[in-house]
Amino acid sequence: MQNKFYLTTAIAYVNGAPHIGHALEFIQSDAIARYMRQHGKDVYFLTGTDEHGVKIVKTAQEKGVTPQKLADENSAKFRVLREKFNLSWDDFIRTSDKQKHWPAVTKLWNKLIESGDLYEKEYEGLYCYGCEEFKKETDLIDGNCPNHNRPPEVVKEKNWFFRLSKYSDQILEKLESREVAIVPEFRAKEIINVVKGGLHDVSFSRPKENLKGWGIPVPSDDNQLMYVWCDALTNYISAIDYANEGELWKWWPVDVHCIGKDIVRFHAGIWIGMLLAAKIALPKQIYVHGFITSEGQKMSKSLGNVVEPEAVAAEWGIDALRYYLLAEIPNGQDGDFSSARFAEKYNSDLANGLGNLVSRVITMGMKIGEIFPITKLEENGKKEAAKMWKGIATAMENYDFRIALENVFNLVEWCNKYVDVTKPWELAKTDAAKQLEVLSTLLEAIRQIALALSPFIPETAEKIAVALGISLTGEIKKLQEWGSVQEFKLVKPGILFPKKETK
Repeated sequence: MQNKFYLTTAIAYVNGAPHIGHALEFIQSDAIARYMRQHGKDVYFLTGTDEHGVKIVKTAQEKGVTPQKLADENSAKFRVLREKFNLSWDDFIRTSDKQKHWPAVTKLWNKLIESGDLYEKEYEGLYCYGCEEFKKETDLIDGNCPNHNRPPEVVKEKNWFFRLSKYSDQILEKLESREVAIVPEFRAKEIINVVKGGLHDVSFSRPKENLKGWGIPVPSDDNQLMYVWCDALTNYISAIDYANEGELWKWWPVDVHCIGKDIVRFHAGIWIGMLLAAKIALPKQIYVHGFITSEGQKMSKSLGNVVEPEAVAAEWGIDALRYYLLAEIPNGQDGDFSSARFAEKYNSDLANGLGNLVSRVITMGMKIGEIFPITKLEENGKKEAAKMWKGIATAMENYDFRIALENVFNLVEWCNKYVDVTKPWELAKTDAAKQLEVLSTLLEAIRQIALALSPFIPETAEKIAVALGISLTGEIKKLQEWGSVQEFKLVKPGILFPKKETK
């Protein structure tokens, strides 16, 4: 499949409800999927939930429910985000799915046995239940796990281990050559430095009694259940039928894994090692995003600053949330969710910028006629649109949504200035032909803006398309041509983004 594009998110852990970090990853991934579809790619977009592990067992016990019931309830909370955030994934995988997921995991385990890369040993180490990971002393800060700010527990047990160290040099070569490309580049340099220090063998199973039987059994070992790596990471291939290598297997290798910065080591280290051992093709890219703080601080229930993305979308609109997360969070770095900044971006960019432009231009156009014929177009408008498309293409090579949207809103700003300078409402009295040229230019620019916004804020883009009486689907190069539409069938757009008073 030369034209295929396979895209995945990390699967969300179901010991809690979705948070703003999940929203960021889902919306970023959705923007990539929509952009690739727009540009002619045959896209398969996967997400899902990670449902095994000690945390699930402990949380279920605390709530007085079974691990399966907890997983079912919380997995459903993630599945409904498809509608709540207007996401376009093609499949949703669950690691508790015994028909679809478990056979692939068992097959991969057996491949690792065949390669001689799984072995048993007694192990004692520092285990963080929050990370579901054994820690080294050097990983800790003042004796605490840096992710959970508490000391790990000393655990001694017999487990199966994966010979990751055997593949350390190969993994380094794949990363340095960019055969597996980490995006953005500064994240690649970080993980390459980690791998240069040498990768260590990792625990691949846990005693069944510790997990109360909740997990995938280790083949030929009734006392052990598979640990997170062979279970969770395998979702990327179990969803596309690695077990049988049927029709869906054509999607592998993945074109991009979209993940958070805290799990880069697992994807650029353990996952690549597993695939090398099993002789499976490697991922082409791994896109890494940062964390989101709230009002400049790490989110915490005790601080009362946890941002609930569904509540934000309900109050401000889905596209307002999508726009903020895509336009405000720096590429691959940490970003902040600030209520004041959100309101500022909403009012300045969406209400006063885009919404006001669309409303006043279409209203002026409808005074001439609902069927608005395109006459002569301003050459500078063509240049500005071409500049926008070039900027978007460059930005999306690195999945830099912020810069991509900056280019779109540069054209929005040019249009608003063009309206103020040309004053088309006055031209109606002095130069009707010039007024037609100005409004034709503005309507065509708005069409180009709607097309460019379609992957990022699709609901708004479609509303603009309806107001212009045009379609945003088709061959992208043709759609991008300046002046490729001969007429607009104008419909009053309504208020795209009602301006909101804020405290």
